[in-house]
Amino acid sequence: MILSGAILLGLFALWLAFAVVQSYRLGIGLRQAFLYAPLKLAYRIDDCGIRAAARVDAPVIYAVWHQSKLDPALMLSLLPEQTLHILDEGAATSIWLEPWRELARTITFNAKHVFVSRRLARVLRGKGRLAVYLPDTIEPDTKAFRLFRAISRIAIQADARIVPVFVSGGRFLPSSLTPADKAPRRWFQKLGIVALAPMTIAELVERAGGSSVTTNSNALFDRLAEARLAGAGLDRGLFAAVRDAALRFGPSKPIIEDIVAGALSYRRMLIGARVLGRRFAAITEPGEAVGVVLPNTNGVVLTLLGLASGERVAAMMNYTAGPANVAAAVNAAAIRTVVSSRAFVEKAGIGDEIEAIEKAGAKMLWLEDVRASVSTQEKLSAALLWRWPLSRQDADKPAMILFTSGSEGTPKAVVLSSRNLIANAMQAEARISFSPADRLLNVLPVFHSFGLTGGTILPLLNGVPLFLYPSPLHYKIIPEIARKVRPTVMFGTDTFLSAYARTAKEGDFSSLRFVVAGAEAVKPETRRIWRERFGAEIVEGFGLTEASPVVAVNTATHGRDGSVGRLLPGLRMRLDPVEGITEGGRLWLSGPNLMRGYMTAERPGVLQPLDEEWLDTGDIVSVDREGFLTIRGRIKRFAKVAGEMISLGAVEMMVKSLWPEDSHAAVSVPDKKRGERIVLITTADDVDAEALRRCGKQAGAAEIMVPADVVRVKEIPMLGSGKTDYVTARRLAMQSLGLELAA
Repeated sequence: MILSGAILLGLFALWLAFAVVQSYRLGIGLRQAFLYAPLKLAYRIDDCGIRAAARVDAPVIYAVWHQSKLDPALMLSLLPEQTLHILDEGAATSIWLEPWRELARTITFNAKHVFVSRRLARVLRGKGRLAVYLPDTIEPDTKAFRLFRAISRIAIQADARIVPVFVSGGRFLPSSLTPADKAPRRWFQKLGIVALAPMTIAELVERAGGSSVTTNSNALFDRLAEARLAGAGLDRGLFAAVRDAALRFGPSKPIIEDIVAGALSYRRMLIGARVLGRRFAAITEPGEAVGVVLPNTNGVVLTLLGLASGERVAAMMNYTAGPANVAAAVNAAAIRTVVSSRAFVEKAGIGDEIEAIEKAGAKMLWLEDVRASVSTQEKLSAALLWRWPLSRQDADKPAMILFTSGSEGTPKAVVLSSRNLIANAMQAEARISFSPADRLLNVLPVFHSFGLTGGTILPLLNGVPLFLYPSPLHYKIIPEIARKVRPTVMFGTDTFLSAYARTAKEGDFSSLRFVVAGAEAVKPETRRIWRERFGAEIVEGFGLTEASPVVAVNTATHGRDGSVGRLLPGLRMRLDPVEGITEGGRLWLSGPNLMRGYMTAERPGVLQPLDEEWLDTGDIVSVDREGFLTIRGRIKRFAKVAGEMISLGAVEMMVKSLWPEDSHAAVSVPDKKRGERIVLITTADDVDAEALRRCGKQAGAAEIMVPADVVRVKEIPMLGSGKTDYVTARRLAMQSLGLELAA
């Protein structure tokens, strides 16, 4: 009995001593520290950011993402004792939370009245502090979004600053408010508390570009989304991030599948990656660019993770771009080794591209040879050490090289770090609701940035089972695959989606919640067909390879047909005026997902970083008051006809509205009298210059927009990404009009 009492007394003394240390370290009261100590130990809480937040001068509003029942206990322990906490009914009546509720003032949230603005504004004006708990909803409905409007209104009335708070890992606790099928539980999940710098609503609006491009509530919502992004762990290498996802969602969870090899769990995937990584490391140097010529299969995921594990840079080569472009890629990125598969090369018929690679000086490494030579010892070693990377991971070092599509010129090598890729995946996750309960079908090639980040890295990091299909061009097969796989999410482009809809049978895509579309504008007809036939909404976004690639996206809460959505959290923009263009401006971007720089053939293998933090996208966009971006065209996709700037994209849309069943591409060619003139490349038989002028007049189009010449083709030249190949299209126009020497 005496011994038991002594042990208990000793434990209490240790508890008290630890609480005293926390009280001094965090600047909180001893009662707060006493109740916080066991939480700190149990969940190994990284709380470095909360001390500065607690010291912010009043009036201040702490806006907390409410992910678990533990959040109020943490905030009551760590925020100043004079803070008024607005709790929901569950937290306000919970018996176990009783000791923490005694630490500070609390009131119960009344959903019918949202917030009593005047009363709370008076509290804040008197140098008060307020903690509000917002539902952990990535896409809040209209009712939930009223909370953001109420908070922003109170903050303005009291001239209070906002401090967003996010407890990373909270949604995976047993006390999580998220359903278990969407967030697997872990008893001792490690937690981290993220608190962003305080800002007033006016500062948030100004930072976003002003009241002409955002509202108070949207600015607040975007700022809170940044807190979620900051808690996503961007300081990890790509391999480490996938490994952490494996430990979070379960090493035995099936995560990737293809039509040949079947399904692989996280553990088996990482074992295979380690085996390949050792082989790659034996013949390459750390930081070296290694070419990858592989389709969407399990093998390409293992290859990418194997290269990332050994700190090699995966150069994703577009094998559909032709021999000249793959040779240019080898030279620009100084590639000495290219990983591929003999079976794939033969089936895809890309022998000429492989020959061009070898002539450019790179050696081929065939996966069949690697697989045949792997020893039992290597497999056992990988099975034991699958959690650990082969080399030290650095989030800021180059991890991937992608090549721009080349739709308007020679492709450029874009160098992306692990931080860029992970940031973009988690920026998208902070906008669109994904969970392990989903299943993603990716038909977009991994050499395309949309297919890589959105279609591959995003599901791997979020525990979403991924089915990989090797080609988006199999228009009849992909609907059948969707019927069997039953995906809830799919990625595509307008060209591919409209083709799938034409060949699909009823029910083929009935399992889909939504489709994420990018790379080109989604036509209203495509959106209507998918909505009516399959019950699936097309979520349209916008991106560029240099941004890893997603820049903006529509969501259920923030969606507007015809736009590409609103900027992802963490991104900032500015619009520079362009002479001759009255609606919109040239888009510049800054954010954590922007590339490290370019590599070019003039300086092979040498990273050429951005001159400043801002990236010139070359896109002309307009932004409405809600922050929705509308793409008006690329600066290179404008023709200057008789001194007027004409959007070639707008010309294509006009022609498409007149001949919707055919494909069209508008290009500009030199003209001695008017500077440039517009030429239409089309598959339509009944289109001629006179018909265009007549129909354009009926449609109300300015005469200067009507193409002066028409070139008929059997099919519009396309890139492997699904985009129109404007370089080839313009060449066809020049040849048809006999203008080769004038180019």
